[in-house]
Amino acid sequence: MAMTFERLVDDLLAREGGFVDHPDDRGGPTCFGITEAVARAHGYQGPMHDLPRATAIAIYREDYWRRPALDALALVSPALAAALFDAGVNMGTVAAVRLLQRALNALNRQQRDYPDVLLDGVIGRRTLEAVGTFLRRRGAAGEAVLLKALTCLRGARYIELAEARAANESFLYGWLDARVASAGVSA
Repeated sequence: MAMTFERLVDDLLAREGGFVDHPDDRGGPTCFGITEAVARAHGYQGPMHDLPRATAIAIYREDYWRRPALDALALVSPALAAALFDAGVNMGTVAAVRLLQRALNALNRQQRDYPDVLLDGVIGRRTLEAVGTFLRRRGAAGEAVLLKALTCLRGARYIELAEARAANESFLYGWLDARVASAGVSA
């Protein structure tokens, strides 16, 4: 089955679940993974436990798919777009895109394949060109390696977050289980 935004968001909503108000979560009350601040920024004024699923989907489409240009990335690599969508929801889109940019720079063979991209957290023309060139040179096996690099960087980021703020230890196990192990890296 082809990767579509609708399929990605359905899978995400299944992982995120409904209403949660964990005392260690700086985001406060969430519903479908949408924080109260984000819901309010999009005009939702009701109780978080009543956030409509359709509102959550619209927020995900705008803030976590279109705005970071994952729709453009999906035209080059649906698998990378899917990985960055999930990472962006969980750690912020800028941080997620920076992971991709770091991996691209580390895998460009000292800029012989393509120039380093700026670690700006933006999927612009140069980042898309780097992904395209990488995939043309490395093929499907290269895409798998790039996904593994993203997974490694993501796991390291989660550990850093838990080390920097003890309350994040409440989430580390779940992050690694649901967000890293499911990313397809085998032991």
